[in-house]
Amino acid sequence: MAGYRKYFIWFSFIFAVFFGLNLFLSKFVFLPVYYFSGDKEAKVVMIKEKGPTHLKTPDAVRAIYLTSYTAGFIQRRDELIKFAEESEINSMVIDIKDYSGRIAFEMDDSEIINLGSIEKRILDIKEFIGELHKKNIYAIGRIVVFQDPYLAKIRPDLAVKNKKGGVWLDHKGIAWLDPTKKDVWDYHIKIARQAEKAGFDELNFDYVRFPSDGKMENMEYPIKPNTQEGRVAALESFFKYLKTELAGLKIPLSVDLFGFIATETNDLNIGQVLEKAEPYFDYIAPMVYPSHYPKNYNNFKNPAEHPYEIIFEAMTTAADRLIKASSTPAKLRPWIQDFDLGATYNAEMIKKEKQAIYDAGLRSWMAWDPSNKYTREAYK
Repeated sequence: MAGYRKYFIWFSFIFAVFFGLNLFLSKFVFLPVYYFSGDKEAKVVMIKEKGPTHLKTPDAVRAIYLTSYTAGFIQRRDELIKFAEESEINSMVIDIKDYSGRIAFEMDDSEIINLGSIEKRILDIKEFIGELHKKNIYAIGRIVVFQDPYLAKIRPDLAVKNKKGGVWLDHKGIAWLDPTKKDVWDYHIKIARQAEKAGFDELNFDYVRFPSDGKMENMEYPIKPNTQEGRVAALESFFKYLKTELAGLKIPLSVDLFGFIATETNDLNIGQVLEKAEPYFDYIAPMVYPSHYPKNYNNFKNPAEHPYEIIFEAMTTAADRLIKASSTPAKLRPWIQDFDLGATYNAEMIKKEKQAIYDAGLRSWMAWDPSNKYTREAYK
């Protein structure tokens, strides 16, 4: 009996290893798993985890922006879905991680969970994106990168510092992450991968720059010496890392840049240069809000009152620069404003913004309204 018991133990061990190995491999290389029934016949069951499905990028993206709060409020988002169905809107840009540094929906990455970054604002993200896909609405996930007061508080070692060694704050009291820290880069890589798993069709990166709008003389600058070349090279390293690490996702990457990068060749003291960002992204989104241009820009006392002229110049200049850089203007997908600042932006003003884009030879745009109300008549 002892001999039979020994063989039985060995057989059980080998069977357990074989079964476990098959089950493990089936999740990654989709091998068959063998189950033995009582009648001693082997049954083969193919096990394959279903990955997310993605929509193809529309030839002309016409997008509106949704905060994570709007996306999590079913009645509000349903109203905007209905608006999209009844208009030219075919895409939505949805906050994954916003200016607060908080992540809008549940993720299964242990580091993100342990940091406590998740604030469940969208409880049904996969179902929501599935609903958008059923309506043929392209889902773009927006990730705010270096402006992040939450992570700066939890991990002050990753924050931009002041001269005394504390966390530097801009004039709004907001902390920023150090754009040169690889731990910061890897954290956002993890967020991006989780967002793709949730079903987003494209990932859009915002606030990819060195901080500004504060007491710069009080900042212990991450780049030494603080030069344009150093700032630009630092951001380009991040862009390259982002593209390399996320290449396996097989979905487009886009980046938001200051509107001035379309016409200025210097880095505006924040590290952004159009030609240095272009190689690493599928789409470039200059924020050409006319209200953000200074008084007397191009001899316009109030640029906000001249949306066509401001945007047409910006986008024709940017298109020419991309052609000279052996790229394509088709990468350009500007942000336009649907909010009142400097002037009242009614349907006529928004139509002028869009017309400027079309006259510059471009087809795509994304509309920004922080309240997510939108001027419906402008998009018929």
